[in-house]
Amino acid sequence: MSHEPNHVRDAARRAAERARRGQEDPEPSLARRLGQIGVLGWAIVIPLLLGLLLGRWLDRLLGTGVLFAAALLFVGAGIGLWSAWRWMHRQ
Repeated sequence: MSHEPNHVRDAARRAAERARRGQEDPEPSLARRLGQIGVLGWAIVIPLLLGLLLGRWLDRLLGTGVLFAAALLFVGAGIGLWSAWRWMHRQ
């Protein structure tokens, strides 16, 4: 008997381990994946729109063109991306 590794036996062992882990933690359904994408989209869009609306209101109130709208749009996008990133890492 040789002391060389048996590649076929090792590959079969790895495949059996992957199958066992797949049964313990099954792949989410397509509907669940689409729902997750929707949640991520809204997590980004809502703060972005709120920043834009607040900025437009301030610009109209103060007569500053698009100064606040542009700045708060970026702030909203940053908050939205940060919250989406946090949500993804909790899943």
